[in-house]
This record gives sequence, C-alpha cells and structure tokens, in this order.
Amino acid sequence: MASVASVSDDSVCFRPHQYLAREHDRPNAIFRIEEGWACRFHLLNDGRRQVTALFLPGDYCEPQWGWGRRVSQPIVALTRVRAVRIDCVSLTSRPSDLYNDLRIALVATVDRQAEWIVSLGRKSALERIAQLLYEIYERMDERGLAFGQQCAMPLTQSVIADVTGLTPVHVNRTLQVMRSAGLVRLQSRWLRIPDLDALRRVATGPMSALNAERTRSPIMPVQS
Repeated sequence: MASVASVSDDSVCFRPHQYLAREHDRPNAIFRIEEGWACRFHLLNDGRRQVTALFLPGDYCEPQWGWGRRVSQPIVALTRVRAVRIDCVSLTSRPSDLYNDLRIALVATVDRQAEWIVSLGRKSALERIAQLLYEIYERMDERGLAFGQQCAMPLTQSVIADVTGLTPVHVNRTLQVMRSAGLVRLQSRWLRIPDLDALRRVATGPMSALNAERTRSPIMPVQS
C-alpha cells in the first residue's frame, strides 16, 4: 500500500487502501474528511481484521491527535478520500469554534464506540448489521448526504464482516434475509431503506422483531 498523500495547501487526497496514519505514528495534523470513507482497524497476528471505527464525510480523523496522542491503530482509506489537513501545531491560533467541533466529535466517537461494544458483545448477526446500516444512514443524513431514505454505502461485504465480527458468508446470508423482509436495498454502492422505523426496531430489538417486517418477496442475491 502507498503511504504518501498528495498535498495542495490544506487539502490532501488518499487513494483506496492508502494509509492516512500508521500505528504508533505521532501525527502533526488532524484530517477532516470531505469526501470518501476511511476506517481504523486492528490486525491480529493470523491476519484477521477488526474495524474499530468508520470515518464518513464530515468526520474528524482523529480529534485526539490534536492533544498529542499517538496513533493507536492504523487508519486506511476505503475509497478515494479528500480531506482538509488541520495542523496540530497551529491549533492554538485557530478559531475557538474548531475546538468545540473537535470536542463534540470526540464525544460522539466515544458514544459510538460504546454502541459498537454492545453490538459486538450481545447482538445477533441480524441486529449488528441492521444497527450498522441504520447508523450509517443517520450519520449521512445529519451531514445532508441522504436523499429520500437513501445514501451512498460503498462498504463491501468483506468490510461489513470486519466491522460486525462476522464472516463474509454470514453477512451475505443476513443481507439476503433483510432484503427479503423489505428492510434494505443495496445496489451499486447505494443504500435504500424503505422503512427507517422497521430497521431501527430490528437493530434495537430481539430477532423476533423481524417477523413483523417480513414480506413474501423472494430472496435475491445481494451485491457485494
């Protein structure tokens, strides 16, 4: 994987699979993602990967770097990423609104991580994936990037598996069940949610909640 980004003034671009930061680095800048998606991950000795955070347009990657923290886990671009580079050294001369934004982003990250722990520790495969897709839609909608209960969703089934702690095969089967039940539509890197309330109920409730949402439509292959 390439590790050098192309920089122009405060803008920086990363190619898919290019590192934004490597483990143990001491970054001299925070990135605000303008376009594209990235992730933070932990790689086990046997090659298994756990994605521990997703960075979507509008996210700061990562706020704690501004207070001198080293990179605890590597961050890599999942798609082409365009970001604004915020120099950590010059943070003291930046408007106070930036500090407020970073604090809000840090609190949101902590809250999101707590939800992910609950999901990985206690939820079923169906509930985990429903929670992930619902969260993605909500985050995109907050940034004005959702349209008519639809938004971009470039994650492959392999990446979804790494987020949810499942195998790609299990993810594929679960997405087929969700599609058959009319909960989601995934096509051409795009997510459509016909009924947000139904998806939220599945994400937060027992698996039996799916029975109330199930339709008679046949199970169709889901595009990875």
